[in-house]
Amino acid sequence: GGERLALPVELLDASGKVLQHVTTKAGTADLNDMPALKVKTGATYWLEVTRGGDSRRERVRFEKAGDVTRDLAWDIFGRPTTGLVEVKEWLALLPEERHLSVPEGALTREDAAAARELIWQAVRPEIAERRKAELDARVVKAAGVELKYLEKAFGEAPQGGPSLWISMHGGGQTHSRINDRAWRGQFQAYAPEEGIMVAPRAPTDTWNLWHQGHIDALFDRLIGSFVAARGVNPDRVYLMGSSAGGDGVYQLAPRMADRFAAAAMMAGHPNNANPLGLRNLPFMILMGERDAAYNRNKVAVAWGEKLGALREADAAGYQHKVIIYEGLGHSMKGRDREALPWMAARTRDPWPKRVVWHQSGRTHERFYWLALAEGSAKPGQTVRAAVDG
Repeated sequence: GGERLALPVELLDASGKVLQHVTTKAGTADLNDMPALKVKTGATYWLEVTRGGDSRRERVRFEKAGDVTRDLAWDIFGRPTTGLVEVKEWLALLPEERHLSVPEGALTREDAAAARELIWQAVRPEIAERRKAELDARVVKAAGVELKYLEKAFGEAPQGGPSLWISMHGGGQTHSRINDRAWRGQFQAYAPEEGIMVAPRAPTDTWNLWHQGHIDALFDRLIGSFVAARGVNPDRVYLMGSSAGGDGVYQLAPRMADRFAAAAMMAGHPNNANPLGLRNLPFMILMGERDAAYNRNKVAVAWGEKLGALREADAAGYQHKVIIYEGLGHSMKGRDREALPWMAARTRDPWPKRVVWHQSGRTHERFYWLALAEGSAKPGQTVRAAVDG
């Protein structure tokens, strides 16, 4: 109503932790005499204002450095749009009822962020409860098959949640006992400084253990379950594999690049995989110089050259590193463990400004912030998209 109000204001970080307190000025105070808060550019905060017994909160973000004046009007500050009210009413329904009345309409930028947070806080415990039995049994069920896994936690989880490491074993078209031995060996081979190491057992005993179509659905469910129930940071999920597991990394990393922060391929062969989808996924290749079966060593070098050419044409993408160990064969004698700190230093960007989406024989209907109409994905299709602003 135009009246200046002296009210307490708190600055909170994105998680709701109070960072600073100030009080606005009113009455005869100079209009240029106003409280100041120090913020970081590009970071998201909450401003919370209290008047009487009513506290209102609004999300804010400052994109540019320098002094910024923010005028707040109590009558509209922190008030949700009609759309956000509908979201809250929708979440109050039973989960099985929500499909009957999905909210429609527009949201402000601030309310969209608030709606996303409200939905996640409501849905996360529901997902965790539904998948509790799977997690207790250490088995994932999707696409009509089951995936057993071993897990072990390392270090102390940082703020934001622990990382998740998916480590795929070797083996292939052989007796299940041999693949079981490779599975348990893979579980013991690598130890990150921090995070949850998960060693899945391939559902089949075929040569293409890790790049059959059901693996994508299984890994998607595995990651979702650990994020919802174990608090894993979805931007710190890592993929690695040795031998036939390395084959899987070559194949899965490009087609599921939007799920991972980094990937490391050890002693594998790409078969028909295409690196185009790795535009936003740091990718490491580790290979013994004498690992000549199926020309793995030569193909590793050739893939490094492909990634180098892609990087040269797109300097902001296709981050990669290739290590060929002189004098070593299929076994790299543990030297490939150096992949873990390289990977751990990288974090996923879920909203990259530029996306290259290439469909393999196993198609997907979503990738980062892109989606296709159901049934319209075609093998070999490539979509290039960019955001300006």
